Amino acid sequence: MKLAIIGTGSVGRALGTGWAQKGHTVIFGSRHPDEEKVQQILTAAGENARAVLPDVAAAEAEVVVLAVPGTAVAATIPTLGNLSGKILIDATNPITPGLQLAVGHTTSGAEQVAALVPGAHVVKAFNTTGAENMANPLYHGEPITMFICGDDAAAKTAVSQLAQDLGFDVADVGRLDKARLLEPMALVWISLAMPQGLGRDIAFKLVRR
Repeated sequence: MKLAIIGTGSVGRALGTGWAQKGHTVIFGSRHPDEEKVQQILTAAGENARAVLPDVAAAEAEVVVLAVPGTAVAATIPTLGNLSGKILIDATNPITPGLQLAVGHTTSGAEQVAALVPGAHVVKAFNTTGAENMANPLYHGEPITMFICGDDAAAKTAVSQLAQDLGFDVADVGRLDKARLLEPMALVWISLAMPQGLGRDIAFKLVRR
């Protein structure tokens, strides 16, 4: 599959590197594709990865992964060009500097993303855990859970496979409005990892009897 990773922070790096090493074609979208940081990511990702401007990456890809800070979403999406018909994975969280949700009860960050790209198939995923777990989702040999939601069944199937390619177990929480549950879940992970001092090597796992 051909994937565009929009954002070269820790999440974009972990996802893009993992998929490239699994044989997917990964195109990192960066405003500065030649800078040293991006080149270091390409070295880690290997021969299946390259970097171009964000709109070029999005135009070439089947799946676009939005991996920018939540505060940058509104400014980033208009720079990506026409996303109609593409799968758009929203890996962002609408969090304020005080570790509070910017939106919640009547909408979510993912629903706001979908409103900005009405022709795209938006799937919320890769927002409920840290980049370290995206790079290695196994704990004592067992996969942790990646929670996803979205309105398009085929898009969710594709995203589930991508998550499984990285080593995750997948739990489909439902339609895109269930991002109103997954985005607060991200704050639970953040609060445990940092304010509560448990560190970033923690994860959620759905246990089945």
